[in-house]
Amino acid sequence: MRRRMTVIVVMAMFSFFIGADALAQGGKGRGGGRGWGPGTPYARLFNPQTVETVSGEVVSVDKITPVKGWYYGIRLMVKTDKETVPVHLGPGWYIENQDVQIMPKDKIQVKGSRITFNGKPAIIAEEVTKGDEVLTLRDANGFPVWSGWRRR
Repeated sequence: MRRRMTVIVVMAMFSFFIGADALAQGGKGRGGGRGWGPGTPYARLFNPQTVETVSGEVVSVDKITPVKGWYYGIRLMVKTDKETVPVHLGPGWYIENQDVQIMPKDKIQVKGSRITFNGKPAIIAEEVTKGDEVLTLRDANGFPVWSGWRRR
C-alpha cells in the first residue's frame, strides 16, 4: 500500500511539473507561437524581393489575431509621408518581452517585406529602429528570431 501511494505521488508531481512547463512557455507550442512560426502560410508571405525601409510615427500599437486559433500578435500602425501602413511585428509573448518597447508617437524606421494581407497593404517587419535601439525580428529570409532555437 505504501509503495502504491509513493508511485501515485511521484506520478502526480511529474504531471504537475510537465503541465507547469507547458504553461510557462506562453502558448508558443508548435510553429513558434501558434501561427507565427516559420513554414506557416503567414510566414511564407515574407518575400526578400519586396523588402523596403519606411520611416514614420507610430499611430497605434495593437494586438491582432490574423487567423482564428493563433496566439495574438503585435501590429503597429505607422504614418509615413505617403501613407499609414500596418506593420506586423510578431507574437505578443515575444514582442512584449523585448528591451525595445515601441509606443504611440515614437519615431521609428522599419525594414520589412511589403505584403498584401487580407486584401490590404502591410509590412512584415524584419527590424525596427527607434533612436539608437534596434529590434531584430527576422533574418533577411524572413526566418523569425523567436524560432531560432529550432533552426538546424
